[in-house]
Amino acid sequence: MSKKILMVLTSHDKLGDTGNKTGFWVEEFAAPYYVFKDAGLDITLASPLGGQPPIDPSSEMEDFVTGATKRFDEDAETKQQLANTVALSSVNEADYDAIFYPGGHGPLWDLATDTKSIKLIEDFLAANKPVGAVCHASAVLLDVKDSAGEFAVKGKAVSGFTNSEEAAVQLTDIVPFLVEDELIKRGADYQKVDDWNAFAVQDGLIISGQNPASSELVAEKLLAHLNA
Repeated sequence: MSKKILMVLTSHDKLGDTGNKTGFWVEEFAAPYYVFKDAGLDITLASPLGGQPPIDPSSEMEDFVTGATKRFDEDAETKQQLANTVALSSVNEADYDAIFYPGGHGPLWDLATDTKSIKLIEDFLAANKPVGAVCHASAVLLDVKDSAGEFAVKGKAVSGFTNSEEAAVQLTDIVPFLVEDELIKRGADYQKVDDWNAFAVQDGLIISGQNPASSELVAEKLLAHLNA
């Protein structure tokens, strides 16, 4: 039996009050997706609203093209699967071996405070199953609590998009909060390297990455955990 993984994407497409669009970052979906697919995992895609999750148009710019995004561009089957994500309300932890959240700015507005997503992550952790998140998607961990009612990230090594990276993309005043600040507020042992460098860290069942360059590393760590 192949292992089953749930990938949860944002349904939010508005970049604050700017009039610009956001969503999920293509690289942060595509690179992990193919790590999992090539390893033979059975992948289910979900989002809060179901259907096609919004792609951040910035992530499709030439500067951000990678081998994984090129593969995705030519992959009609995966695009079809993505267009038909299941509604988050319909999924249960018991049906999967792991859960993974791609980033992009979208999750800051929906998944970070989505009660179904928070409960789902709590269920995965309680069942001793790994949770992966990269870049802005580390925000999905913020309000997750353990059985004792403590923040799940308290005392845990966690990474996510840095304050300085947010400043570099000039969105510090647009986003509802800064991932780095909020993780630290909840007692996380927040870890990072220089801006835009690949960095992923695992602490127990929580596996997180700093930025788009880190997405494949997070996926590989999660896969290694599953295969251990």
